[in-house]
Amino acid sequence: MKSNQSLITICLLAALAGVACQKLDRPGMPNFPKDPDNPGGILKFYTAFENTEVDSIRANFGTQVNATFEAGVTGKAYKGSSNSYIKYPSANDFAKVTSFTISFWMKKTPHAPGSGAEFVFALPTTTDIWHKSESFLLIEDGNQSTAALGAFKFMIQDQWFEFVGANRLQNVLNDQWHHLAFVYDETTSKLTTYIDGNALTGLPANLTDVKNAGNPRGKLSFKNVSGFVIGGPSHLALNATPDSWMVKYTGSLDQFRIYGKALSATEITALFNSKQ
Repeated sequence: MKSNQSLITICLLAALAGVACQKLDRPGMPNFPKDPDNPGGILKFYTAFENTEVDSIRANFGTQVNATFEAGVTGKAYKGSSNSYIKYPSANDFAKVTSFTISFWMKKTPHAPGSGAEFVFALPTTTDIWHKSESFLLIEDGNQSTAALGAFKFMIQDQWFEFVGANRLQNVLNDQWHHLAFVYDETTSKLTTYIDGNALTGLPANLTDVKNAGNPRGKLSFKNVSGFVIGGPSHLALNATPDSWMVKYTGSLDQFRIYGKALSATEITALFNSKQ
């Protein structure tokens, strides 16, 4: 739903959230969708890409680099390319969560063999680690991915969940809109992956069990987080040069949400059915 936000209202919200209002000082304040949540609620980050990159939870503006927008699953959507991405000063309170749900819609085709791995999003860290991330999602190129079988790799705190080979995601890269959700529950230390409202079942333990030094991880503890990137690797938020195989996302994205809790299967299905 659309809502005209006055600068005064947004500054008051920013003050309540402990965020300086200077970041909102832009001409032509855009309209952007409001989700039924408030700063400090379970929805930590939300952008609907309605011709703007702004996050609706704390009016958190990102920096668009060659970003364009097109028709989405609901309203408009971000259209990625080989030279575009969006970087944010933060993903609001995402760095403080101990469980999470990352939910979004995507439309994508396999990219060319040998062209590298496309990063859908990344949560950067200044910790001394080669990929400079606390979490990311990437898609392998056409050597591993087809329209029917997509090779995806999701990472949480240097544990890689590799949906490759026989476990590739089915029919996600067929140039149609699909809803994806990754849900981590600290009470079970399990990762659940959803496609179009349905949880993937029968997966091996290396795609479901989240570990810390060989034990169930429990509560997450993200450290030294610095920024957030949609459409590219973490390096882009850290003024660092990505490795040559790390490339920008060329598909489309819509309704990007990060929750600070593990949503239930019913809640995920509701997001899918309502195209949220």
